[in-house]
Amino acid sequence: MDSIFNIDLPILIKTIGYLGVFFIIFAESGLFFGFFLPGDTLLFTAGLLASQGYFNIALLVLLIVLAAVLGDQIGYFFGKKVGPKIFTRDESFYFKKRYITDAENFYKKHGKKTIILARFIPVIRTFVPILAGVGKMHYKTFVTYNIIGGLLWGAGITLSGYFLGQKIPGIDRYLIPILLLIIFVPMLPTFFSFIYNKIKNNMLK
Repeated sequence: MDSIFNIDLPILIKTIGYLGVFFIIFAESGLFFGFFLPGDTLLFTAGLLASQGYFNIALLVLLIVLAAVLGDQIGYFFGKKVGPKIFTRDESFYFKKRYITDAENFYKKHGKKTIILARFIPVIRTFVPILAGVGKMHYKTFVTYNIIGGLLWGAGITLSGYFLGQKIPGIDRYLIPILLLIIFVPMLPTFFSFIYNKIKNNMLK
């Protein structure tokens, strides 16, 4: 297997083991400093390594889903408790009280699908649970869709690596292209939506 972004993921994952994988997914799912961590690529590579006998796939998936759900929970409570206090400061270019209202309205309208879809978009998934807390999204609703998103993302990508590793001999030779697809393909709908809205707004002017 090759490296990506100067990180040899297979060696890294073998070294950190189950607990290391758990902490990385936990941190990336809801802690501010976790946005730069390689969540998607780590999941797929861990699943691939499980297909080669380095990990027990059932235990790996359980820990990953648990880490993803708990990480989002921490992010939500952080946003709910700390977010409003940040925005009660004197208004500035960065801090405006209307941002709280905007967040609340957004999560009332789009919160459910956002919690799930954001899982598959690097960086964004770290901040969405925090903003859900800031926006006072109904807690039971957040928990429900947090679990659904954690299962689809955490189990889905990990099991994809596991089953592809079992079915396709030598798939590790194509690890870098696969990881790049995993990173960038989920961003395409967001990118095209942004372009569409820009064009639409320009036409309405």
